[in-house]
Amino acid sequence: MNNLVWEDNFEIDGAPDANNWTYEIGDGTAQGIPGWGNNEFQYYTSRPENVKVENGNLVITARKETFSGSGYTSARLLTKGLFQQKYGRFEARIKLPWGQGLWPAFWMLGDDNNGALSWPQIGEIDIMENRGNEPTITHGSIHGPGYSAGNAVTKSYDLNARLDTQFHVYGIEWGPNYINYYVDDVLYNQITPEDLPNGTEWVFNDREFYIILNVAVGGSFAGAPNINTVFPQTMEVDYVKVYN
Repeated sequence: MNNLVWEDNFEIDGAPDANNWTYEIGDGTAQGIPGWGNNEFQYYTSRPENVKVENGNLVITARKETFSGSGYTSARLLTKGLFQQKYGRFEARIKLPWGQGLWPAFWMLGDDNNGALSWPQIGEIDIMENRGNEPTITHGSIHGPGYSAGNAVTKSYDLNARLDTQFHVYGIEWGPNYINYYVDDVLYNQITPEDLPNGTEWVFNDREFYIILNVAVGGSFAGAPNINTVFPQTMEVDYVKVYN
C-alpha cells in the first residue's frame, strides 16, 4: 500500500478544492436524520467562517452562533462522487479542537448505490473520532448491520500526548477481511470478521468508500458543551492521502 493514488495538501488558500470535496449542508433534517442521527447541535455550512484553506491547512471551525435555528455552526466535507476506493491506506495529519461537547472525526462511508442501500448496511469506518474533553484519546471503529451506533466494534487509544496542541497522523490500512488502525504509524487495533457479533455481516469487502472530515457539536458520543467550552474551535488538516 505504497502507491499514492489521491491526495490533498491544501496548498491554495480559499475554498477547498471543488475537484476533491463537496459539502453536507444543514442540521440533518433535509436528509431525514435531524441532528444527523446523533442528537447533534450544529448546522453545517460551506461558509468560509466554517471551512477554508489557510496557511497550508484545511481549517474547519465550529462556532457558537444562532444560524437557521441551530445554536452552533460547523462544516462537513466529503469526497462522495469525486473519489471513492475499496481497500488501501487512508491517512490524514490533523490537529484537533478541544473542549467538552466537541466531536471531530475523520471517517468513511460505503457507496450507497445511488440511494438503493442505506446505513448501516453500507458500512462505516471511523478512522479517528475524539471526545473534546479527552484530549489524549482517539477512537477507531466500524459500524455495520447489527453492530452500529452504540454497538459499534471499537477500540480507543491513549497517546499520552495532546491531540489539540500538535498534529498527529491518523490512518487505516484496509484489505480483504481486515482493517488496521494507526496513530503516528503505531498499530493500535486490528478489526476482522472474527471480531463481529455472532450472526452479523462483514460489509467491508463489498464496495468503495468515500472520505469525510467534520467537527460536530454535542451529540450522543461527545455530550453537550458546557460553560467551560471555548468557541470558536478549529480542526486543522495538513493533508489527506490515499494509497493502494
